[in-house]
Amino acid sequence: MENGLVSIITPSYNSSCYIADTIRSVRQQTYSNWELLITDDASTDDTTDIVKTFIEQDHRIRLFRLEENSGAATARNLSIQHAKGQFIAFLDSDDTWHPEKLEKQLSFMKKHQYAFTFTAYQLMRHDGELLNKTINTPESIDYKHYLKNTIIGCLTVVLDRKQLGDIAFPNLRIRQDMALWLSLLRDKVPNAYGLNQSLAYYRLTAESISANKVKAAKAVWKVYREVEHLSLLLSLYNFIGYAYQAVKKRF
Repeated sequence: MENGLVSIITPSYNSSCYIADTIRSVRQQTYSNWELLITDDASTDDTTDIVKTFIEQDHRIRLFRLEENSGAATARNLSIQHAKGQFIAFLDSDDTWHPEKLEKQLSFMKKHQYAFTFTAYQLMRHDGELLNKTINTPESIDYKHYLKNTIIGCLTVVLDRKQLGDIAFPNLRIRQDMALWLSLLRDKVPNAYGLNQSLAYYRLTAESISANKVKAAKAVWKVYREVEHLSLLLSLYNFIGYAYQAVKKRF
């Protein structure tokens, strides 16, 4: 594990329309000590060919491939297995970062010795046009409050493995990030800390899983009942909070 190195975990699936923008936003980071680990989840388009053109230009980018489509959790975990960095960051193949994202967030983490941080982010259209909507962060959030407020954007998270130890996503097709954050807040650290600066850009696409609100809601319920093993009453209580915050976050 190399001190100060950031391992950026990016799953990809049929991302040829967007992945070049994603990679460029990483290469434009003012913090240069990073590696980008892309695991392609059996794409049927030319995603991997695009990635390979960037690999020829930048040795910090590595590509792995799954032979069968297995979902984002499996793809992320494969990248994490190959990660060499002290810090783990997450960026999906249709999202982008502000050029100072890593520099500002790592400075924030090192100053306070935080192990789990996230930042504010801005929504953008499928064509990259920024919308006038920023998802702001609280100063911190704990397990109890995160159960009913999925405020942590995966594309903004940085984790310190030196403090947290091994990290792996549970094998869920949807909301595996929520399940991982809950496990960290339950077992590893009492709080995740928010840096309330908009340092990432979340692309709204028709294909994105989170765009399907019914699927997302069912997945949250599954995390409550099958992963966290909450009672029916406690699940209902938290789900009402989740639904309220989801509407508030978007509107």
